[in-house]
Amino acid sequence: MKRGWRFSQIVAIGILGYCSAAFTQNLTTSPLDVQSAQLGSYSSENRTANQPSTTNEALTLLLPHYHRVSGISGNLSSSGSDTLANLMTYWAEEFKRRYPNVHIQIQTAGSSTAPTALTEATAQLGPMSRQMKTKEIEAFEHEYGYPPTEIRVAIDTLAVFVHEDNPLKGLNFKQLDAIYSRTYQCGAVETITRWGQLGLTGSWQHRPIQLFGRNSVSGTYGYFKKRALCRGDFRSNVNEQPGSASVAQSVSTSLNGIGYSGIGYKTTGIRAIPIAREGNEYVEATIDNSVSGHYPLARYLYVYVNKKPNKPLAPIVQEFFRFVLSQDGQQIVQKDGYVPVPQSVVEQDLIKLGLGHNSAAN
Repeated sequence: MKRGWRFSQIVAIGILGYCSAAFTQNLTTSPLDVQSAQLGSYSSENRTANQPSTTNEALTLLLPHYHRVSGISGNLSSSGSDTLANLMTYWAEEFKRRYPNVHIQIQTAGSSTAPTALTEATAQLGPMSRQMKTKEIEAFEHEYGYPPTEIRVAIDTLAVFVHEDNPLKGLNFKQLDAIYSRTYQCGAVETITRWGQLGLTGSWQHRPIQLFGRNSVSGTYGYFKKRALCRGDFRSNVNEQPGSASVAQSVSTSLNGIGYSGIGYKTTGIRAIPIAREGNEYVEATIDNSVSGHYPLARYLYVYVNKKPNKPLAPIVQEFFRFVLSQDGQQIVQKDGYVPVPQSVVEQDLIKLGLGHNSAAN
């Protein structure tokens, strides 16, 4: 799948120090927690020619490089998120380049397949674009006696796309609820079915809204349902698509279309509309707005793994995570249109993996 979105090169990275107090690990507010001291030195005023020009670059430069170790070979299997399909493939290719005797199999049927694959031991890695549900964790715990280990590997900006010719200025959660939901959990009072109900005039006034979205096995479906619909239920006339690229493509060929997927799947013929939690204080779907917590549809992407308490991971799994959470691995995140995880998160998750504090370069 071709990813068309490219991030702006004109961000002022010093804003992260100001915004860091808003970051939490609770996905109902913001997807991450960055210490202001980590990025404070990268302000646009103080940046030199050798310093990063974007938030992404600043985040990756704070991480150590990955260094190859000897003796890594064998098979590695992954089953889960379609959203993470490209990332897992790129990571696998680079990992195999460093370790030619490693063979990696990747299946991308949707986030809901990851918990079962881990529980039934048919995969070692479980990529997910949402957190595991309580019942999924309980099923794993019933089998093993301990929970799966959750690792944050990237930050995604979930975008709402319309056709490039659509003049809509933005949407808030209440309006998204009225467009997509039949239960009105976010405060909608009636269903919105025409663009004129959103203030569009002229030839747009009576145009019907054509809905596109992901299918129910997708973590993107679950996240949008949780955040934008306040856990409400989707309307039955949403055209469910098997992948994020399909959503973007469908909107690009439908003048009346609207759809949601990761911003990295933006392609020609569509645009991401600004989103507000309420009112009309719309926020653009940009890196800085996602990292700061201002954009309301930013989220972590995860890879789950079966790690026994006080027992080391298999060497091949251990080194794969070291690579993913290194500067080299997170530069792939950046190139694929996502936001790298900050150093503080990397350090926390390396400890969860039993790999020690700041040990990605060991």
